[in-house]
Amino acid sequence: MIRVVSYLKSRTTIPRGIISCMKDNLAKLKRNILLSDYSTWRIGGAADLFAEPTSSIQIASMACWAIQQGIPLHMLGAGSNVLISDISIEGLTLCTRRLQGIELDQSSGCIEAQAGEPIPSLVRKAGRAGLSGLEWAIGIPGTVGGAVVMNAGAHNSCIAENLTEVVVIDPHYSESPFTIHPKDLDFDYRYSSLQKESLIVLSARFHLNPGFHPQALLKSTNHNLLNRRETQPYKNPSCGSVFQNPDIQKVAILIEELGLKGTRVGGAQISMVHGNFIVNTGGATAQDVNTLTLLVQRQVQAIYNTVLHSEVKLIGNFPSMNH
Repeated sequence: MIRVVSYLKSRTTIPRGIISCMKDNLAKLKRNILLSDYSTWRIGGAADLFAEPTSSIQIASMACWAIQQGIPLHMLGAGSNVLISDISIEGLTLCTRRLQGIELDQSSGCIEAQAGEPIPSLVRKAGRAGLSGLEWAIGIPGTVGGAVVMNAGAHNSCIAENLTEVVVIDPHYSESPFTIHPKDLDFDYRYSSLQKESLIVLSARFHLNPGFHPQALLKSTNHNLLNRRETQPYKNPSCGSVFQNPDIQKVAILIEELGLKGTRVGGAQISMVHGNFIVNTGGATAQDVNTLTLLVQRQVQAIYNTVLHSEVKLIGNFPSMNH
C-alpha cells in the first residue's frame, strides 16, 4: 500500500505546496504497467509503480517520495538506448515524455527545452525559428534529458557542443532544482558524469546560431534524416545504436567483417541494414537482446582484442548478465 503519511512524517521541513502536490501525485501512480509499451525496442516487463509527470514539481515530489520510502527509482524518456528487463521492475518508474515544451529567443539563439521534449521536435522548432546547430540530431529517437545524460551524437557532432546549462534535481537531498554548467559534467564521447550521479534532468538550455533562413535549415535537416533512414533499420523496433565505436574502427564495420549481420537469438537480430543495431523481429525478450550483445562483445574481443562498450542502459534485473 502506498502511504503518504510515512513519507510526510519522515521529512523535517516540507513546503506546503509540495505536501499538497505529493498527495495529488500519488493518486496518479499506476501499478503493473507493461514497460514494453514505453520502449522503442518494444521489450520490457511490468513496472511495480509507474507515472508520467507533466511538470518539474511533479517529478521532484514523486522522485523524492520514492527515495524517502527506500523505493528503487528508474527514469525513462522516449525509451531509446535502454533495455528493460523481462522481470517485473521493482520500485517507481518515472517517464518524462509528457514533460515537453521549449522557450526560445530568436534574436540571441538561446533555447530552453524540457527534459521530455523529443529531440526531433526540438530540431524542427529551432529550424523554424532560424536557429542553426542541431540539424544533425534530427534522427535521434530520444528526449532532451536522455540526450544530455548520454551526450547523444551523430555526424561527428554531439549534444554537449551547444549546451550552456542543465537544470536538475537531486532527489536524495531536495526537491529544489539547481543549475549545472557543461564544464562540470565531464562530457566525452557518449558520456557525461550524469550517468554516474543521482541527478535528474528537468530541462536543458542551448545556444544556437541565429539568423538563418528556415527553408535552408529545413533542407539540411531533411537531408540528414533521409541519410539516416537509408542507412539504418526503421522497419523493426530497435533502441538506436547498441555499441560505442572503438578507436580502431566503426562497430558496424567490425560486425560485418565478422559475418555477424543477421545473427539471431530468439526474436532479436543483428540488423542486415546496419551492424550496430539489434532489432526486434517479433517477440524478442531482453534476455535475447542481452545474449546477442554479449556474443558480439566476445567475438570482437577475441578477434580484434578490442573491448566494445554498450551505449545501452539496463533497467531492472538481469541475472548473470552484464555489459
